[in-house]
Amino acid sequence: MPKERPISAETLESICKVLGNQNTGSQIEYYLAQTGITDTDPGITKWKRLYNAFVNYQNKNQESNKVLIFIQKTLSPVRYADKHQQFEQFRTDINKRILFIGLELLDNGKFRKVLEAKTIPEAQQRADNLKVKLKDRQVHPDVLLFCRAELLQDNYFHAVFEAAKSVADKIRDKSGLTIDGSDLVDKAFGLGQLKNPKLAFNTLTTESEESEHKGFMHLIKGLFGMFRNTTAHAPKIKWTIHEQDALDSLTLASMLHRTLDKCVKTGC
Repeated sequence: MPKERPISAETLESICKVLGNQNTGSQIEYYLAQTGITDTDPGITKWKRLYNAFVNYQNKNQESNKVLIFIQKTLSPVRYADKHQQFEQFRTDINKRILFIGLELLDNGKFRKVLEAKTIPEAQQRADNLKVKLKDRQVHPDVLLFCRAELLQDNYFHAVFEAAKSVADKIRDKSGLTIDGSDLVDKAFGLGQLKNPKLAFNTLTTESEESEHKGFMHLIKGLFGMFRNTTAHAPKIKWTIHEQDALDSLTLASMLHRTLDKCVKTGC
């Protein structure tokens, strides 16, 4: 990791309050030792204990690298293998803070660079509003995962992009295929001469059921073609997705997820 500049006192305090709620006293002791940060005040309130340790480290070294490593260690996905919702909540809480230093913690436990927030991110309000409206539509839980502030920092581009990717991921999980895009849809749902696709959500015994199956295939390809493929290749600044577009496309992704949940592998 390149040398990262010290984190401001205000941002550091906010980060420490999240980390203090996330960890027990003994866990704080363990992860401070693991990252090589001196535990300067072990007997005080958890968040203040972390704050003092981090400030002492930053003042001595004029960098924040070990603070960031501490965050990574305490939010390692392995720690939350059976508590995914709790992991996502803590990760979102941390990301609201580290957006101010131009970083985002991904779901694989790694950091990536993002644009720094200059004020309390408008993205959080965007994320909250979008989630409420999607819950009113009773969208699939797998789609709600993409209503996160870090995905909506500029506009709705990444939320739509990631939701479209999640549809492909579920098809691969269900089918065992490893390909992508239209090829994935064709291999997973193509009827062929025997009318025996890898995945099916109805019995395919009537013309109506065949038509429904083919329509589902075309809807998936439409989502990929309109959003996933476009957003993967178009410069972000030229592809602005507004709230209504996001609501409609995420609702479509929800419908696809619900149908995929009903799909079974045919054994072909």
